[in-house]
Amino acid sequence: MAGKFVVTKTKNEKFMFNLKAGNGEIILTSEQYNAKASALNGIESVKKNAVDDGRYERKADKDGKPFFVLKAGNGEPIGKSESYSSESAMENGIKSVKTNAPDAKVEDLTVE
Repeated sequence: MAGKFVVTKTKNEKFMFNLKAGNGEIILTSEQYNAKASALNGIESVKKNAVDDGRYERKADKDGKPFFVLKAGNGEPIGKSESYSSESAMENGIKSVKTNAPDAKVEDLTVE
């Protein structure tokens, strides 16, 4: 089963998306956008930048758990992962984004 982007509306009327792997697990979460068009542009940016390893910033949260941020060509963050239990789990998450994002379909759950 292929990955997919799921676009949703937040409680504060903003738009965001999650990239889900084929097993349904969320592997990347976007920031919140004021307009759906901006969220859709964010998805296109993820698709374009996902294959470039140089676009991933590997970090650690306050508890020292690894996570990553995918950045666009201009250096702006376009998606963030969950915190992982290990560096190798985080690297598997990056690999999953690289595999799933380029051809992922978009499922729009927003109602306008």
